Amino acid sequence: MAAKRLLNCALMAALAAVAGCSSSPDENNATPSLANVRLTKAQLAHIRLFTVVPVGYRQKVEAPGTVDFDNDQATSIVSPFTGPVTRIFVALGQPVVRGQPLAEVQSADYAAAIGAYRKAVVTAANAQRLAAADRDLAAHNGISEREAAQAQTDAASAVSDRQAALQTLISMGVDRGTISRAMAGNRAAGFAAVIRAPVSGTVVEKQVTPGQLLQAGSSPLFTVANLSQIWVEAQISPSDLADVGLGDAATINPGNGTGPFHGTVQNIGASVDPDTRAVVARIVAQNPGALLKKQMYVDVSIESGHVSTGLMVPVSAVLRDDENLPFVYIALPDGSFARRHVTLGYRDSQNEDVTMGLSSGDKIVADGAIFLQFMQSQ
Repeated sequence: MAAKRLLNCALMAALAAVAGCSSSPDENNATPSLANVRLTKAQLAHIRLFTVVPVGYRQKVEAPGTVDFDNDQATSIVSPFTGPVTRIFVALGQPVVRGQPLAEVQSADYAAAIGAYRKAVVTAANAQRLAAADRDLAAHNGISEREAAQAQTDAASAVSDRQAALQTLISMGVDRGTISRAMAGNRAAGFAAVIRAPVSGTVVEKQVTPGQLLQAGSSPLFTVANLSQIWVEAQISPSDLADVGLGDAATINPGNGTGPFHGTVQNIGASVDPDTRAVVARIVAQNPGALLKKQMYVDVSIESGHVSTGLMVPVSAVLRDDENLPFVYIALPDGSFARRHVTLGYRDSQNEDVTMGLSSGDKIVADGAIFLQFMQSQ
């Protein structure tokens, strides 16, 4: 009997221990599964279904960018003369045309070049006249053939010197009209050197003042740029490089109420910027009204030239649960709607690519999904 009592006590203790370790019914049902949602005919009229099918799309890469001059159409003008500036003819922001005077310099180099050309022209003319006379004398045995040949050589050398002196003036930016006036005896044309615009555009930088002493080949004066076309340097993340190619269309938004502006990817950098860890993609864009300014920050959207295929669904169809996991409401054959968790890929402003969780032909709630979520939570 004593042994039987001991056995009963041990059994009761074991049961009590098991009961103490077990969860309560409330704890076991802490996260019950949600029931499917059923709608009345009137409620169904307020939702829109979307049939999931594979579609082609072009990914858009978003990146920050900075505006710069089109360096293929922007010229930094350096003085070809040494001497003090006597006059400045243009102001910052002024449009100019090719050949238009920008500044005047009192230059001994220029005067020497004009003098050398004048001398070369006279020397060449005399040498050619003597060569012609010697040819006539040689034809009548008045001089030897050797003397006539030497005269021809001297004439050719003088002509070459004249061409070299002319080329020196042209390389200084001296126009033909000024050269003609200098040869006609115009003294002003022989001493006042004029710096002219090498291209048409707008004066975007001015670094010279009256009286400033210039050094030939080293003194920057102006920058003239064509502002109707600009460059945008977009900072592309290395993870997005595969979706950016030459010739891709780009949209530039300065965020100041102007634009958008449209351009094309012209160049993709060959290295990563050590500071930003990004790769620069150069975009060439038209700039109507010259509204995009150098160093302006802009937002860039590049549309990939590569077409991808995926199950694109409207952004409004995708919701998030309490754990921030994405899901959609899928229409079932019995007329109810159930949650279906999905895995998302690429997203644009209107659609998202569902990489897992849906199949072609599935019908999901595109508009009204928030209403279903509210009903399901009641």
